[in-house]
Amino acid sequence: MRFDTRLVRLGQEPEPGTGDVVPPLHLAVTYERRVQDPPRYFYGRGENPTREALERCLAGLEDARFAAAFASGQAAGMAALSLLPRGARLVASDDVYGGTRALFGLLERQGVRVEHADLSDPAAVAAAFAEPAAMAWVETPSNPTLRIADLADVAGRAHEAGAVVLVDNTFAGPALQQPLRFGVDVTLYSTTKSIAGHSDALGGALVCDDERLHRAFTAYRTAAGAVPSPFDCFLVHRGLRTLALRTGRQVANAARLVAVLRASPHVGAVHYPGLPDHPGHRVAARQMAAPGAVLAFEYLGDAEKLMDRLRLFTCAVSLGGVLSLVEAPALMTHAGVPPDVRRALGITDRLVRVSAGIEDPADLVEDLAAALRPTKEGDEDTEDEA
Repeated sequence: MRFDTRLVRLGQEPEPGTGDVVPPLHLAVTYERRVQDPPRYFYGRGENPTREALERCLAGLEDARFAAAFASGQAAGMAALSLLPRGARLVASDDVYGGTRALFGLLERQGVRVEHADLSDPAAVAAAFAEPAAMAWVETPSNPTLRIADLADVAGRAHEAGAVVLVDNTFAGPALQQPLRFGVDVTLYSTTKSIAGHSDALGGALVCDDERLHRAFTAYRTAAGAVPSPFDCFLVHRGLRTLALRTGRQVANAARLVAVLRASPHVGAVHYPGLPDHPGHRVAARQMAAPGAVLAFEYLGDAEKLMDRLRLFTCAVSLGGVLSLVEAPALMTHAGVPPDVRRALGITDRLVRVSAGIEDPADLVEDLAAALRPTKEGDEDTEDEA
């Protein structure tokens, strides 16, 4: 089956006995069995049919054998990081989600060496994996400046250094990028984002082909209790069916917004891998089906005032949903990152991140264009205030 068909069909076989064409929601936390029976279903922390239906679909989207669903993307990330013993060396993208840095902080307190590198730079990749490493953690496109790492190059060099390679594919999603095809070992998703797509369900997932890794992830999940609720699994699975349709509209809307930003005298740099002058444009074109629905830009005035003027873009964290969202990473998702690190990465107070939704593009364009040119007295905030 091709990708769009797998979205609709995998994990959604008609229910035996009733013929339900939608997988039923299994809320039970324990299951009747005789003592001598093999425990196919034993306890909800370990097994759940609704969760398994979602996992079959998630695995199939990357032609993988295994997927493990978690309570959130953070829970999935912690399960992957639980593989690392004290003294292990982790090499990570320097531009990563603020919550990921918080996870790394927990690891460092437990004796894991965390080293950041610009994995969009081939020279930095070669230097980072010149010595042994236990794991490579890659974000591409990265959050929030949308740097692009060459997955095949990073995976090859990291494997030579002995590392398990994990890619956080949340920004792109499986409709646009499938890391396992490029030699990556594990794909991580916050399924809360584009996979569920409606900002109403929390979830995370780890997808892989390695049974040993999968068993380690599920053992951690069961022991730590990092399981998603059956209802969240049901909602994520329901949202997943329209992923391809939603993604197409979101990417088209993002391109329209980028054009507005590039034409505005009130905007500096625009970060979007679909632009020919983006440093990672060629790599993104090779490993992504489209440039994505997320973009970022430098506003030459007060970013908070800009966001206040927007009417159709909701100021909120998260991304990938049907509603267009806008946020200032330095003040929101990356507020916990040390200021000197933010500055080095280009995460200034003027950086604005946009997640394009599925609204009518003309409405989004009009809203953004109007907000970029303030007209109210006392609201002229686009002069250089540095």
